[in-house]
Amino acid sequence: MKNYELISTIIKLYKSVKSGENFYNFVQQQKVQVMINANSAEILLVEDNQQHVELMLRALKKHQLADHVFVVHDGAKALDFVFPTEAYSHRKIEDTPKVILLDLKLPKVDGLEVLRRIKSNEKTKPIPVVVLTTSNDDRDILKSYQLGANSYMVKPVNAGNFVQMVSQVGRYWMLLNTPPG
Repeated sequence: MKNYELISTIIKLYKSVKSGENFYNFVQQQKVQVMINANSAEILLVEDNQQHVELMLRALKKHQLADHVFVVHDGAKALDFVFPTEAYSHRKIEDTPKVILLDLKLPKVDGLEVLRRIKSNEKTKPIPVVVLTTSNDDRDILKSYQLGANSYMVKPVNAGNFVQMVSQVGRYWMLLNTPPG
């Protein structure tokens, strides 16, 4: 992560603190970890909705399912991360996350195109991709599986159910699943 991206992430985090709250205490309470080293990502979270990001991070951290979650907010950044280019050119393509949690409705490059590119490359094809989206459109479901999605899950509207679903997804992919190699 380049310095300006790290600073931008810290500023966004700082702005999300409620007025009157100490920044350090906020970070400690939320157990938010700003990941400086993208090479150690275990979960790549591709999500443009900040509320969904916060719920997912809370669920994963609460259950200690991942020490290193790396978040990108659009499809172009996801591709830059997976195929080390631009801000992530220092990464090695072999340093793949254990799982990618992918939203479909993304800015810049949509989730289906991200999925297509990941699953059409021999080096990245084995990475499990779990589609987590609000779309329950049969065409999106079929296309996702045709492109190689390992799972397709519709995000529940209820925050509690959403957190529970993400916890179960994390538990399965991080603790129970046995990846190749």
